[in-house]
Amino acid sequence: MTLNLRNTATLCVALSLCALLLVPGIFPGLSGDARLTLAVFALATCAWIGTTVDDTYIALGAGLALTATGVISSETLFGTLGDATVWLLICAFVLAAAVARSGLAGRAAAFLVSGARTVRQLVHLTTAALVVTAFAVPATSGRAALALPVFLALAKALADRKRLVVMLALLFPTVILLSAVATLIGAGAHLITVSVLWEATGERIGFTQWLLLGLPLAVASSHLAAEAVLLTTTRRADRRVPVRITAEQIQEHSDDPVTGPWTPAETRCLLLLGTVVALWCSEPLHRVPPAVVALIGAVVAASPALGTVRLKDALKTVPWSLLLFMAATMAMGVALADSGAAKWLVAGVPLDMSPWLFLAVVIAVSTAAHLILQSRSARSSVLVPLVVAAAAAAGVNPVAAALASTAAAGFCHTLPASAKPVALFADIPGTPTYTPRDLLRLSAVLAPLTAALVLLFALAVWPLLGVPVR
Repeated sequence: MTLNLRNTATLCVALSLCALLLVPGIFPGLSGDARLTLAVFALATCAWIGTTVDDTYIALGAGLALTATGVISSETLFGTLGDATVWLLICAFVLAAAVARSGLAGRAAAFLVSGARTVRQLVHLTTAALVVTAFAVPATSGRAALALPVFLALAKALADRKRLVVMLALLFPTVILLSAVATLIGAGAHLITVSVLWEATGERIGFTQWLLLGLPLAVASSHLAAEAVLLTTTRRADRRVPVRITAEQIQEHSDDPVTGPWTPAETRCLLLLGTVVALWCSEPLHRVPPAVVALIGAVVAASPALGTVRLKDALKTVPWSLLLFMAATMAMGVALADSGAAKWLVAGVPLDMSPWLFLAVVIAVSTAAHLILQSRSARSSVLVPLVVAAAAAAGVNPVAAALASTAAAGFCHTLPASAKPVALFADIPGTPTYTPRDLLRLSAVLAPLTAALVLLFALAVWPLLGVPVR
């Protein structure tokens, strides 16, 4: 009953907004295309917020409506699926399937955590391992699924220390979400941001530039979050007792080999992954686009002679729904920019403020947006076009503003339903895990810390790396 009332209320609000936007004369200076774009945008946003309809279905409906009304062309709608960043994500998922099939991830995790002697060392070694997975597995949900067996093995090895198990259960999704900003393929929202910036400013952020800007932030925020998780979920007595986790203990609770000689499949997979990442990072030297490098890597990973996974099996792991969602929301971003709707929306907003205050407001809104829009990609689809338009009007570098908004949106830890990794680790049968109260306690500390860290990077670090504030 409550759900039906919420859906009805959302539909009424959306239809009212659409009716106002479509009546000529109410909003002077707004073109017909801009009116249609804002009407579709408002309807889609309300549907994302207040209904249980699939996000991708809503996005495709919005893209279709914009195409049918002539706001964007069919070439624009369908052309987004052929974007290089979409191909980069597809091929990255094929590579991730090869890594998962080879068992390389479990061996690497066992190697790292077996060196821990204290609780704090265990936390930060686990954090470092999770940050590295951003290069091997695209999207936070894929990384969470890959990390879950490792967590279960650690939980069984620490079964007599329940509070540490709960702490690790909270640490895994927290670091996975915050470290996604390390790479362009870390989240679908990043690809939407890159697309919006390209359409609005003509500036495209490549894999290497994103890595240069995002990796330091990912490392800093992940280890800062690790300390916050440690201090909010354990007591001093818990942290004083040493830990000793051996690879043999992890092997007892793992299906994949984590000890003994490396298998040929693991060796080939490690060499392939290292080569692909090295080529991604050295793009300015060889000028081969990251998507082409990823495609070469995917072909090798699925080859009969050298690969570790069959192509048809690897393609089953690709989240096609996410790719369609990204394509449709990219088209919505094009419509917002080209129709002038985004500029009109921010025209009435008081933007006579200093750059640091503008960025602080953007970061605060982006940090809190997960309470309304649960999908990270949907948040970027709504916020980034408006942030880019507002930044230009406020005299702030649109690239800095868009990156700050996207990085801040990586915080989504307040509720179990706020992000898929949080929901995945919140309910594990037979394993102690965190409660909603634990999430709220962590969020009260972590939200202001991560927001302040993003602001610091936007004002002091990114200008040194080629992204000025103005």
